[in-house]
Amino acid sequence: MFGRLLPREESFFDFFEQHADVLVRGTAAFAKLCEPGADIPAVTKQVRELEHEADSITHKCVEALHKTFITPIDRDVIHQLITRLDDVMDFIEAAAERVTLYEITHIISDARDLADVLVRAAKDVQIALKGLRNLKDTRTILSKCIDINRLENEADEILRRSVARLFKEKKDDPIFVIKWKEILENLETATDRCEDVANTIEGVVLEHG
Repeated sequence: MFGRLLPREESFFDFFEQHADVLVRGTAAFAKLCEPGADIPAVTKQVRELEHEADSITHKCVEALHKTFITPIDRDVIHQLITRLDDVMDFIEAAAERVTLYEITHIISDARDLADVLVRAAKDVQIALKGLRNLKDTRTILSKCIDINRLENEADEILRRSVARLFKEKKDDPIFVIKWKEILENLETATDRCEDVANTIEGVVLEHG
């Protein structure tokens, strides 16, 4: 009874939305890296800075979580959402860093396709997270969660197709295969983490909506 009389800390929704904004910018930056003639070192630096910005938001959110008595949604859910959002940026940065580390100058088409999927998934995550603040339009939130799941399936298919092509067409260049398989898997894992975010959001809606 006493807990109901205390104000709830609502700043967690600010953290979610800030993180989603960084995610949208991060995916857009990686997509830019995939464009012909892109300044890969400069764009990689931009992705790295965005990942650090995302880390900072995550740390502030977790710190606030430890200091807050009453939260607007379950504490474990808040922690899951912010850390899974952070995971997405971690894998995007990992992919960008490997492009630079391996001195890649030509981005294969499947990487561009995965980057496009990530851009769309990030925008859907952003819309779904904004809806969590008041849960007035649960239909839109759930629709975006379904879209994110579909995009993850699309990314799975791109990865399977690409790896098969690499082993078929580049079997005489194992270093090329190893480099690109690692980059592509990082990008696909980023879409997996978007799906994790969507599943968590969906759970919040079904419980509180």
